Amino acid sequence: MAAVFVRQFHARDAEGRIYPVHEFQEFPLSADGSTGSTPVITYKLAIGDRVNKLDENAFQLVQSGITLTREPETNVVS
Repeated sequence: MAAVFVRQFHARDAEGRIYPVHEFQEFPLSADGSTGSTPVITYKLAIGDRVNKLDENAFQLVQSGITLTREPETNVVS
């Protein structure tokens, strides 16, 4: 399965800790070994822990069950 990094965002747990979350598009291999055309979106922490998407702004760490909330994106103007 080939994976392509899409973007990174930050999410916060209930205790205020911030986690960098990476979003990937994975292209599963079909039965004949070729790359499928429909990508699957997956999420992982920067350290590799898997993350499930619950809704648009809520995520859950697979291993610990901790719920994370996506931080609003900030734009820096110079």
